[in-house]
Amino acid sequence: MRFLSTVSTLAALTSVAIAAVPEIVIDGNKFFYSNNGTQFFMKGVAYQQELTNATSGATFSDPLADPEACKRDLPYLLQLETNLLRVYAINTTLDHSDCINLFADNGIYIIADLSEPGLSINRDEPSWTVELFNRYTTVIDELQGFPSVLGFFAGNEVTNNNTNTDASPFVKAAIRDTKAYIKDKGYRAIPVGYSTNDDEDTRGYLADYFSCDNSENAADFYGINMYEWCGTTVNFQTSGYADRTKEFENFTIPVFFSEYGCNVPQPRTFADVPSLYSSNMTDTWSGGIVYMYFEEANNYGLVTIQADNSVSTLRDFTYLSSRLANVSPSGVNSNSWKPSNTVQRACPASTLADWKGSSDLPPVPNQGVCNCMFASLSCIVDTGVNEEDYQTLFDYVCSQVSCDGITANGTTGSYGAYSFCSPAEKLSFVLNLYYKKIGSRDACNFSGSAKLASASSTASSCSAVLSQAGKDGTGAVSASVTGSFTGNAEAGATGKATGSSGNSAAASSGSTSSATSSSADKSAASHISIEFGGVKAITALVASVIFGVVLVL
Repeated sequence: MRFLSTVSTLAALTSVAIAAVPEIVIDGNKFFYSNNGTQFFMKGVAYQQELTNATSGATFSDPLADPEACKRDLPYLLQLETNLLRVYAINTTLDHSDCINLFADNGIYIIADLSEPGLSINRDEPSWTVELFNRYTTVIDELQGFPSVLGFFAGNEVTNNNTNTDASPFVKAAIRDTKAYIKDKGYRAIPVGYSTNDDEDTRGYLADYFSCDNSENAADFYGINMYEWCGTTVNFQTSGYADRTKEFENFTIPVFFSEYGCNVPQPRTFADVPSLYSSNMTDTWSGGIVYMYFEEANNYGLVTIQADNSVSTLRDFTYLSSRLANVSPSGVNSNSWKPSNTVQRACPASTLADWKGSSDLPPVPNQGVCNCMFASLSCIVDTGVNEEDYQTLFDYVCSQVSCDGITANGTTGSYGAYSFCSPAEKLSFVLNLYYKKIGSRDACNFSGSAKLASASSTASSCSAVLSQAGKDGTGAVSASVTGSFTGNAEAGATGKATGSSGNSAAASSGSTSSATSSSADKSAASHISIEFGGVKAITALVASVIFGVVLVL
């Protein structure tokens, strides 16, 4: 497959001067410079400090929002022959143009993870929600205008052993939906991929799973966090690198080391670098990203930042700089090369001993569907209930009624129509099921945790959605939502309800994405216009304190 720009990158931003660099495009299993067809091999460095170095009040340190630090680090990155930085989280409310342009002017590209600490797909309780979708797409909105942004990771080591392979369908859904979002917004064709660990039981299944299926669902590239080569007593054959190269020699998408650099023993001498960029590996691998620029408690750093903000290089830095200065990978040119690996891998069955991930993926998160559902309820969770106390209510209610409409199972491939909604919206849905089942006012109380609300008269815009979802919420929704309806005035717990599939609303900084209101707000109205199916947002305005936000879909 080949990814080329569909719109002028310079036209994507109107107020920021963008460094003019050639985009990196994909053809088959290789990366190329778009201007001359030269193959691109990553000589990358992971670049993100821990929270202890973040500014006051921040939840993580954004490495691309500190121009002075970027200027400080640039000379050292150039000594390492760096042409790519991996960043694990950015703050989408900050400006990144100075750092990104500085690096681009010096031939350094960016590959960015879409998640942030506390807002990512949880391997133990996986979900793909409106809130996560909004976070991921907001990162895309922030970075898409820079041609030096090579791509995005939709997940990092989410499945890390054979006990949590059921989390992978949620990551693959994230890949599907972010790729569709990029296309629908008319952005340049920025690839989206996945970064995995090197678990012996699952690595083959993971590679198959994320590269199988149609191009709309499959990853565009695949990174492996590789720490097999430790010390100087191993070589290409004995380290495991030869085996991994054999396993990926027919891979149809680019594969690379998304992290590498075993730190046992120390200092690291990076004896694997000559092999990684030699003919033994370059036909299969597109280079790698050394972990990590900054020295932290885990002792993987190349430099330390002193109290006076100066840089002190470590012995690892010296070894790596020397190794990279002496490699010159020989590649091909896209103008004269044709992919020979064209047969996609088959998706693994979810019945295998070490693989339980279904090929059926979760639905596209859409706040409009949640809005329709919530507006139809007569019994909802009280606004005074803390989200930390929801689980007790869930445990009881789900023992009395079916909660299949709000749950998601990555092994069976069964996903409730409202499984992507906020916790408050989902809890309200099952509380309402219980209330309808019992049929008395007392059934909507739960010691003050629930209360009656005035359900809206269902407009035609929601009728098809509610009908397809079914009373228990287990149906598949494909209908469009149009028209006006009176929103439920008794909204759930605090949080934010933002957007639908295809929107660009700012991501919530909290742990939930839920509607907000007070009991006095009983007469506000909402207007929603959303198109499902093709993941195309037309327009939407929810002008209501019911939901506590303005939605632009």
